[in-house]
Amino acid sequence: MADDTTTLIMGIDLGGSKILAAVVDPRGEILSIDESVTPAAKERDAIIQSVVDSAHRASEQAGVAISDLYAVGVGAAGISNPEAGVLFSSPNLPGLRNVLLGDIMQERLGNKTFLINDADAAALGEFHFGAARGARNFIYITLSTGIGGGIVIDGKIYSGAIGAAGEVGHMTIDDNGPICNCGNRGCWETLASGTALAKEARKRIVGGARTSVLEYAEGDIEKVTPEAIHGAAQQGDSLAKELIARTGYYVGVGLANLINIFNPELIVIGGGLSNIGDMLLKPAFKVAGERSFKEAFQAVRFASAGLGPNSGVLGAAAFAFQEMRKLLSK
Repeated sequence: MADDTTTLIMGIDLGGSKILAAVVDPRGEILSIDESVTPAAKERDAIIQSVVDSAHRASEQAGVAISDLYAVGVGAAGISNPEAGVLFSSPNLPGLRNVLLGDIMQERLGNKTFLINDADAAALGEFHFGAARGARNFIYITLSTGIGGGIVIDGKIYSGAIGAAGEVGHMTIDDNGPICNCGNRGCWETLASGTALAKEARKRIVGGARTSVLEYAEGDIEKVTPEAIHGAAQQGDSLAKELIARTGYYVGVGLANLINIFNPELIVIGGGLSNIGDMLLKPAFKVAGERSFKEAFQAVRFASAGLGPNSGVLGAAAFAFQEMRKLLSK
């Protein structure tokens, strides 16, 4: 993005668990930010209204009207076509299917709005402002409610024929594995996401496993989260440690596939699940090294997302800035 500090952009990150909206300057400085829970199980209108409400709260915090901003960028979880502004489907947001989200948000917010996949947005955020600065060929992976990815080749997001590339969370890891929200079986995110980790823990607890995980979930099995499992593991709980190592194994299998296919110089890993750190990532990197070509593995380096949870909003803002400049230069 340019150095014109008077040009403000709004970035919105619409994920399966949370919505982030931020007013950003061209240098990647966040002037205001609003976070809210995504009503993922609700219908389309409720989800869109939540995004609109978050955007207005962020703009009010910054003391600027949305209509006065340079542009708005929305990074949304799911398969989308940025050129058409359409979100085809979102496995973790079932209410959003074949939605002209770009046009709807533009109408509701009163400013030019550009749509991009949320993981692609996060990759752009890391490319412009974070851990991937200077890299030309890298992959961004978000380990969160699901698993998303953004692929950058020669400094540009690789979006594929219709903008749907980079759905790495839906490559098949186990053809007999669990059924995914996308309808496929054994997707990477059914085995290596935060949702998968929590689901497996609940299954083991219901099956009678001895564990302290429930103590970290207020005694409520519905509150068994990756954070609760990590808390128990840090105190030595054997089941919690086993489940995190199991998840790390599957993370590593997916990483090996990506290394063999793309031969990236860098893989940036973000998302809430990655906050578990070495307990998850050490087994992942070990498996990736065992399952990928030696030379390709030696050529790749791994980095934690430098922008934390803000990769997506910053990348969405960068994308909006970039696309608006293209429009104005025509």
